[in-house]
Amino acid sequence: MSARLPEQELPVELTPFAAVEAAYPTELGRVCEALQRGLPVMVEADKELTPFFYKCLRDRLKREGKQFLYLDGRAAQEPPPGMPAPSLMSTLIAQLREAVRGAVRERIVVLPHLDLLTTSSGGLTTEAREVIPLLYENPEMVWVGFKDPSFPLPRVIENLFPHRESILGVSRERLRYLVTQRESRKFGRGLQPYALYKHVSGVNAVRLRRLLGAITGEDYPADARPAYAQLRNATLSGSLSVPDLDLHRDIGGYVKVKERLQRELLDVLAHKDTLGDAEQVKQVESLLPRGMIFWGPPGTGKTLFAKAMASALGAAVTVVSGPELKSRWVGESEENLRQIFVRARQAAPSIIVFDELDSFASARGTYTGSGVEHSMVNQLLTEMDGFRKEELVFVVGTTNFVESLDPALLRPGRFEFQLCIPYPNSTDRRAILSIYDRKLGLGLSERALEYAVKRTGDLVEGTGSRYSGDHLQALCRALARRRLREGNPGPTEPIDVEQALTEYLDRPELTAAEEKVVATHEAGHALCALHCPHAPPIDRISIRGDLAGSLGFVQYADRAHRYVVTRGQLLDNLCMLFGGREAEALLLEDVSIGSAQDLEQATEIARALVQEFGMGGDATLAVQRFAPHDARAPSLPLSNATLEQLDAQVRHLLESQRQRARDILQRERGLLLALRDLLLERKVLDREAFAHLVPSAAPKESSRG
Repeated sequence: MSARLPEQELPVELTPFAAVEAAYPTELGRVCEALQRGLPVMVEADKELTPFFYKCLRDRLKREGKQFLYLDGRAAQEPPPGMPAPSLMSTLIAQLREAVRGAVRERIVVLPHLDLLTTSSGGLTTEAREVIPLLYENPEMVWVGFKDPSFPLPRVIENLFPHRESILGVSRERLRYLVTQRESRKFGRGLQPYALYKHVSGVNAVRLRRLLGAITGEDYPADARPAYAQLRNATLSGSLSVPDLDLHRDIGGYVKVKERLQRELLDVLAHKDTLGDAEQVKQVESLLPRGMIFWGPPGTGKTLFAKAMASALGAAVTVVSGPELKSRWVGESEENLRQIFVRARQAAPSIIVFDELDSFASARGTYTGSGVEHSMVNQLLTEMDGFRKEELVFVVGTTNFVESLDPALLRPGRFEFQLCIPYPNSTDRRAILSIYDRKLGLGLSERALEYAVKRTGDLVEGTGSRYSGDHLQALCRALARRRLREGNPGPTEPIDVEQALTEYLDRPELTAAEEKVVATHEAGHALCALHCPHAPPIDRISIRGDLAGSLGFVQYADRAHRYVVTRGQLLDNLCMLFGGREAEALLLEDVSIGSAQDLEQATEIARALVQEFGMGGDATLAVQRFAPHDARAPSLPLSNATLEQLDAQVRHLLESQRQRARDILQRERGLLLALRDLLLERKVLDREAFAHLVPSAAPKESSRG
């Protein structure tokens, strides 16, 4: 555990003014020095801190003989009975005019509410246009202006203050001077400043004193977590909250993603909490990545992982949509960004999630809008560079197109931690479905779970995308609604999963003759696959038109070997592709245009076998390499005779595999008819449905070509 401070080393009592002196001695010293040199100063601080910081400043400089004039717009005396009270701004303008043009004597003029001069978007109010000339009228005046971090200031006002001091939260080194002995007892015996700091790093000294004084509970508790929880809840403002999402219990699958998050971030932070040496803590903090990119396809849970990370850290989450930050007004987009960081730092530990980061942080030179994106990227980098190392504020950007992001964001020290969250594989899908099964009470039988895993392994019906975590959640919610409507207390079976997936799909309505053509075509593909030794097992055959752009399809299981592709596999692919066309020609004595895509894919494979991989069968033939910038242009010119030989090899491969497919179908004509008829009857077949048609010892054709 981190080092504990003995109770007797802490202050017994502490007023708010003493707390400000203890928390900000360096900042007060810098402001005093600037004022003594005659430099106007702007202090950026929370509203509640302003009067206390001013009094400490005044007490310090009074000893140097300096005098202050505090202009807050309040009238010196009440108006006569029956007379309306003057407005705050009119009184302030009168006070300013008197200070600038009145009796000349050396004094420091304090403006505690600079934000009164601005609109919410950072523009000048009507009254402020009268104030600006007064501020610049007397160059000998020494001003102290206080600015709330939540309000932007126009450049014309900021330029008045050559020295600026920003005060947000307290530094970790000063925290030990801000906790009294009585308050420390609520956290156990001896104060752990490092454990306490991560809950209050963004809280100013005055508010910190108020929060610590409000903590309830017994002294010297065995478990200090309730006291820390009170602090955590008190520092959450507005819509901020700490999500309750366990990385391992509530997110299914994605073992590698979780392991990387755990090892690279969560374990490092957990290790930091065990350290007591300040130098060791600083060294560990320097290793933490403050900027992270979570990238991958839509719906895979990028924001969900960020929330689970926040839950593990006890951090508040702010989810910001990139497009919502943009504004048509000059400077407002950058100001929106700045305010998000201010709120996040005040509620630290916190995580800012920029959803669709690429909407404003794409590579420079690719902007098509007003160009505000460039300024927003610069503002984002400025805010990230301004973090104190001890502050637990992290920035997560999610995107579907990591390659489009500005390279300046991805360099080490900024968004250096990049995490890919892909579509879920079969293991991930099983884990995700099991979690929803438990949470929604679906009662999935083992057969239904296995069917759902296999069924969601291909493209989503009616679209061109694969199944993501969001799709799986939608499937489970549809099953839950179906069980609720039907009042079904029994287990969920595969038929229920299929109905939930396809009940409301808008499928093409085929005639009987069209269904026969499609069934013949898909049966041909499947039968050739069953007799090719290198073909993956078949999971499903469908003729319902429930896959985007296809009236029917054969779905295969994942290959056992994904990274090494052999000549035998490619030749079997050619044979399988010809199976549909040859089945139509054999049984229908005609062919449809549905095989056009099969022929195109077969030609691409055969040409790659010959011209790229040198597998055409004649080892003496040259391999035609292609230039990287143009896939159609050979990098080395070949003679016409060699090109003719290459084309001949391509034609030979295509013809030999077409004939191979025809031989299989002619020999197994009876099986082809049985499989087609079963497809026409059931529309969809899984592996179990047609296993009885194929003998377990069915002969496997050798790959010829």
